[in-house]
Amino acid sequence: MDFLNTPWPWYIGGPLIGLMVPLLLLIGNKQLGISSSLRHVCAACIPARIPFFQYDWKKYSWNLFFVAGIAMGGFLTYLTTPADYEISLSSETKTDLMSLGISDFSGMVPSEIFSWSNTSSFQGLIFMIFGGFLIGFGTRYANGCTSGHTIMGLSNFSLSSLIATIGFFVGGLIMTHFLLPFVI
Repeated sequence: MDFLNTPWPWYIGGPLIGLMVPLLLLIGNKQLGISSSLRHVCAACIPARIPFFQYDWKKYSWNLFFVAGIAMGGFLTYLTTPADYEISLSSETKTDLMSLGISDFSGMVPSEIFSWSNTSSFQGLIFMIFGGFLIGFGTRYANGCTSGHTIMGLSNFSLSSLIATIGFFVGGLIMTHFLLPFVI
């Protein structure tokens, strides 16, 4: 079970992700992503006559298994991660984070930002509520999420996916270098 507690090297994870693209294209599917699965769940569960949900969602039911696998993987990671686990960060990254007031590097995410006790603070509202809204809005506005556009969209030579992917990276850089110091 040691392979569950350590990150897999890039030369295993990368090809596994990359092999999904030709596999999906061979079976005639050009969609891969998490946001599309929410649409499938709504189409299956909401009986209203909303045109956006009127399609054959059963054709994409494999995507729901994909999402269930991601959820189970996250749960297994939570169960198998030792309590004293510390994520690997470069010394420069730790120095930058400490200059922003983050000092606890135990666990998967900084507890100074992501914790139940922090959800009722201004900082927690910004990160959890406002940030979650922006992610949901951006996913719908861009007609897909980061994984869908970057992995499948670029593989299909989609110009809109290229523009969306560039936007994801630019937004990440702006958040990291300009906005994060003001929020933390």
